Amino acid sequence: MTQKIDTLAVQAGTEVDPTTKARITPIYQTTSYAFDDVDHAAGLFNLEIPGNIYTRIMNPTWAALEGKIAALEGGAAALAVASGHSAQFLAFHTMMEANCHIVAANKLYGGSLNQIGHSFKKMSWGSTFVDTSNPDNVAAAITEKTRCVFIESLANPGVVVQDIEAIAKVAHAAGVPLMVDNTLATPVLCRPIEYGADIVVHSVTKFLNGHGNSVGGVIVDAGTFDWAKSGNYPYLSEPNPSYHGKVFTEAFGNLAFILAARALGLRDLGPAMAPMNAFLTLTGMETLALRMERHCSNALALAQWLQKHPKIDWVRYAGLPDDEYHALAQRYLGGKGGAVFTFGLKGGYEAGIKLVSNVEMFSHLANLGDTRSLIIHPASTTHRQLDEEGLRLADVGPDVVRVSVGIEHIDDIIADLAQALDQV
Repeated sequence: MTQKIDTLAVQAGTEVDPTTKARITPIYQTTSYAFDDVDHAAGLFNLEIPGNIYTRIMNPTWAALEGKIAALEGGAAALAVASGHSAQFLAFHTMMEANCHIVAANKLYGGSLNQIGHSFKKMSWGSTFVDTSNPDNVAAAITEKTRCVFIESLANPGVVVQDIEAIAKVAHAAGVPLMVDNTLATPVLCRPIEYGADIVVHSVTKFLNGHGNSVGGVIVDAGTFDWAKSGNYPYLSEPNPSYHGKVFTEAFGNLAFILAARALGLRDLGPAMAPMNAFLTLTGMETLALRMERHCSNALALAQWLQKHPKIDWVRYAGLPDDEYHALAQRYLGGKGGAVFTFGLKGGYEAGIKLVSNVEMFSHLANLGDTRSLIIHPASTTHRQLDEEGLRLADVGPDVVRVSVGIEHIDDIIADLAQALDQV
């Protein structure tokens, strides 16, 4: 029976505990797991049988979360890790070699711009950032060294809706996988795999958890990309010395990528998720569909109110009919615009600082996707490391304010911004 997203958010991945019969997935707060005998241990370490060895690599509470998110995204399998950045790093690590190259959208979360554009240089991984609103720019940037195209389905903070299907076709024509960060949209609004994405990543810290109480990330593998075809992914398609010459593409077929990310990347690099954080995220995800409905309706109402405010210069929200990304939101986001958007204050940088300093109910902090309404001035915080040109390219000029609209009553949300704007 095919279940709807609302049902999967509650039911998927969380079976009755086989030992205790607990209906809620327990917190398996353990570092390691006993072996039945020497042969059982050998089978586990040789990746010949499934099971648990050590909580740096796998944990039953994670496993429930991985099953739930894989089901929501329509993927073959998933891997839960310590943070959204860890998810991106392990995903890239699994496909990249020294002197290889990433083509990425230039409209990304500021931390991702730093990770890809600066930190990855230490790995000898190159990158080119392009305006992906025109897929031809992606095609032009791909070289023989390119191993991945990376975008956000709904970009943070520029609120850019990407044409996932068109970009996937360009990447696949070049023999390269498409990786999509689906954090802001969530699978309630968008399932990138349905449009050709090969890998999906999330910061589960945000909407999937939804309550601001734990950090985590996840990689979802569509199980559709042929990692052996081109010979460009030797980590997966050539004998691995740490597993007695095992070739992951031959041994695991369409699960080669996600199993290598776990058995090689997570094993050796170690950004493991805490079992408690997996438990908290599982609990939060049960209300994901309900929360996204309220998030989106509140965000649309707030965006419409701000459009009419005399101190607001512009509002960028894909849910508005006159927004440049409205048509793409109809196609990829089910006609909704998400819960995060930006607007510009006529008073510029100083007005932005004044506004975020005078909110009362909104929380001024560097997060999004919470049940609570959140606000930030990116140019002075999350994107302050960028120069003027970098801020412009990332759509976070000095006048920009970003809001993550919560699930409070819309009248109270509007009232708080109204009183703060009165002081600008």
